[in-house]
Amino acid sequence: MTAQDIIKRPIISEKSMTGAVEKKYTFEVAKSANKIEIAKAVEELFKVQVANVNTVSVRGRLRRQGRTQGYTPSWKKAYVTLTTDSKNIEFFEGMM
Repeated sequence: MTAQDIIKRPIISEKSMTGAVEKKYTFEVAKSANKIEIAKAVEELFKVQVANVNTVSVRGRLRRQGRTQGYTPSWKKAYVTLTTDSKNIEFFEGMM
């Protein structure tokens, strides 16, 4: 898998933006990707140094629309912490 296949999109929420001040960024990643692959993909895409990666598998939730119901797809979330001497990711700079 390429780095673009591993990192699907950044998670933009109030909670993730408070972490961006401390160089902790949140991404949606491929379900089959492991922590080492995620760290290498972030380093390749954003030219930064990764210190730590934590992952969470998010379960799909039950949603109803009228009398029909179904589940949203399950996905994987990665919390990426950068080293202290690494530069910030420019994408998140405009959001804070």
